[in-house]
Amino acid sequence: MQAIASVFNNALNILSTMRIADVIDILIVAYLIYEGIWLVRRTNFYNLTKGLGLLLLVWALAEVFRLNMISSLLRKAVELGLIVIVILFQPELRRLLERMGSSLTTNRSAGSPTMETAITQTVLACKEMSESRTGALIIFERNVRLNTVMGTGTIVNADVSAELLKNMFFNKAPLHDGAVIIRDGRLAAAGCVLPLTQSTNLSKELGMRHRAGIGLSEQSDAVVVIVSEETGAISMAVDGMLKRHLSAPTLDKLLHSELVVEDEKKKRGSAFLSMFAGLFKREKDENSKSNS
Repeated sequence: MQAIASVFNNALNILSTMRIADVIDILIVAYLIYEGIWLVRRTNFYNLTKGLGLLLLVWALAEVFRLNMISSLLRKAVELGLIVIVILFQPELRRLLERMGSSLTTNRSAGSPTMETAITQTVLACKEMSESRTGALIIFERNVRLNTVMGTGTIVNADVSAELLKNMFFNKAPLHDGAVIIRDGRLAAAGCVLPLTQSTNLSKELGMRHRAGIGLSEQSDAVVVIVSEETGAISMAVDGMLKRHLSAPTLDKLLHSELVVEDEKKKRGSAFLSMFAGLFKREKDENSKSNS
């Protein structure tokens, strides 16, 4: 009991000496660790992490048993390995930085009547295209801008409606092979060409539309809706993960979760950060007054 009481008292002493700046410091480090774990789980960093872990284990054993030559070689390998990681995984690192940056901004149209209409009309169009087995590829842009992808298609800038989407993907239409991009609740572009996924673990049943949709979701934070031309199945790709065989109500619920509910979370997160920024500024002002 005395040991537990001692640990408890030490913890209270540490908490009593913590400043607002220390709390902010801990939150930032926790956020960076969270983003690092997300990067490892969602990308090819997973296999790389296992290899690095094995390499560091061998290095530690070499240090313990004083195997100087092996230890020296592994130290140099680790130093050069950091540069190699930056070069080989530049797209993944860029996406991580974009994700970190986008988490500090808020999609202004998410949750708006325009976005609600776009979701409703998209679900209706996908339901009807699924029944007629009309292939479709619909992208909801979020915080990462898709200007480069839009440059490969035709600018439309129209209100989203089920009839317009069905006409876009009608198999005789000139733009039916590409993807449409919905930006801020409006149909911004059509006939866009998407990057294919580099993943080799996908089912052979998935065609080019699915691979293109997954590829874009890997490189951005976009929400991609896919309707299969062969089976009529509705799928949705987010963060490189594909959810297949969705019903219309399920698609509606998922789109609202990604495009509307997420916005509310971001608003609460921004308010949380603003509160800590205010406390930090107040503490700084008080310190400057006491120093003067």
